[in-house]
Amino acid sequence: MTAQTTEETQGPGLKTVVTASAAGTAFEWYDFFVFGSLTTIIAKHFFADAGETVSYIMALLTFGLGFVVRPLGALVFGWFGDRTGRKTTFLVTITLMGLATVAIGLLPDYGQIGIAAPILLLIMRMLQGFALGGEYGGAAIYVAEHSPPKKRGFMTGWIQTTAAFGLIGALAVILTTRAALGTEAFDAWGWRIPFILSALLLAISLWIRLKLHESPAYQRMEAEASDDDHRAPFREAFLTWSNGRFVLIALFGIMIAQGAVWYCGYFYTRFFMERMLRVDTNTVDQLVLAVTIASAGLYVFFGWLSDRVGRKPVMLFGMILALIAFFPGFQALTRAANPALAEAQAAAPVTVIADRATCALQFDPVGKATFASSCDLAKSVLSNAGVSYSNEAAEPGSVAVVRVGEVEIPSVEATGLAPAELKAARTDVETRIKAALAEAGYPTKADPARINLPLVFGILMLFMVAATALYGPQAAALVELFPTRVRYTAMSLPYNIGTGWVGGLLPAASFALVAWSGNIYFGLWYSIGFTVVAVIVSLLWLPETKGRDLNTI
Repeated sequence: MTAQTTEETQGPGLKTVVTASAAGTAFEWYDFFVFGSLTTIIAKHFFADAGETVSYIMALLTFGLGFVVRPLGALVFGWFGDRTGRKTTFLVTITLMGLATVAIGLLPDYGQIGIAAPILLLIMRMLQGFALGGEYGGAAIYVAEHSPPKKRGFMTGWIQTTAAFGLIGALAVILTTRAALGTEAFDAWGWRIPFILSALLLAISLWIRLKLHESPAYQRMEAEASDDDHRAPFREAFLTWSNGRFVLIALFGIMIAQGAVWYCGYFYTRFFMERMLRVDTNTVDQLVLAVTIASAGLYVFFGWLSDRVGRKPVMLFGMILALIAFFPGFQALTRAANPALAEAQAAAPVTVIADRATCALQFDPVGKATFASSCDLAKSVLSNAGVSYSNEAAEPGSVAVVRVGEVEIPSVEATGLAPAELKAARTDVETRIKAALAEAGYPTKADPARINLPLVFGILMLFMVAATALYGPQAAALVELFPTRVRYTAMSLPYNIGTGWVGGLLPAASFALVAWSGNIYFGLWYSIGFTVVAVIVSLLWLPETKGRDLNTI
């Protein structure tokens, strides 16, 4: 008989385990980030009939819905991971994720098949989210169950940094493809290439992961299990108070802050610069890429630091830094990225004077509302222009007026008009308001020559320090909260509710809050609110778990 190698008999070494797990997870993040980075282009291709503001919100919601289904994926794949093993489960998740991503790149758009296009896009996004719901928990647990207790934060920190690697890969492919094809061709059809490239990445990731064996903790549990040991992951994880209370603590003490802080730092900053500040998309991509590369090592650093000082203090530092930094940071971002906008807002503030009963939230997930009142038409123009405004009550039934400095521009009441007349009314209001804004010095886009790139980079890095301090130790903290029997199920659900529901819906909800309030910074209250709750819960109830023996809990 041919002698087997050590790796064949005892399993791959720790470096191989970390590399294989991280590579597969980075690929799945790549798939997800490609969609998030191309939201503006996707809105034009799949929601062409909905109007600019609504189509953008619907594209953000489609992005968010991929996150909404993640808890379902967590439940399904968590159950299989606890019943059948870690390795098999995350082979399935990576395959499903890759196939759904490639399919998005091949979908016909709205102009070709009409309403079927956004429906198919939504289905593919939900499949992506369903798969990713089971991926993270499997990879984090697999690495943690192989790691020495004193290095668990450091080792799982490499799983955390895969989010950065996935985003780096997504932005690098997008920037390279856009540069090679030109902006016009990229916007027309080249945007499909980053999705289709997932086929190659899927093949590589599967090849790497097929080399892995089952984790030692799971093998030990299987070996020690008796014939009458019938595991029930759902009941044991959620209906047994000893585990269920830690599910709640993980959700409200860690994960809602993770969704609020990390997705604000990575995604909302991008939408804010591109949509509100009118910075060129290519410049935004380059800035986000630079910041992501610069911050990639921080995940591992903060994971390593948590091995020494504890998971809880490091994560609390990230949450509190975000609370301190968000409002002044975003205001400084406006002055650094589009100083002309900041100057115009100070010199000629904008006010919408309207009957508040006629002003809608302009948040329409199904795309059926028309938003045709004089107030809605005026606010839509200002929101699309990235202009902050205050609200002033007018007499009931009066037509809304937009005041730019000392100049007043009446809107038009278009409720009940035929589609062609409504479109003409929108165009008329938009033309007159934009003319007044231009006269007052409001820029239509950020002047590249006036962008303070070092300052913008520094502000974004501050947000990344907060995000990575919270995210770096997170995998180790979550794994250490739960016993082996239910670990996959119990940690995956709160993780995917926090990132899926709080984080995934953050861009759409924050933008809708801005459109409703008129204040371009008002959307930050979404992130602030969730983070405040998490700080309180963490301080009061989250235990320190550093160094726990995973085989004894």
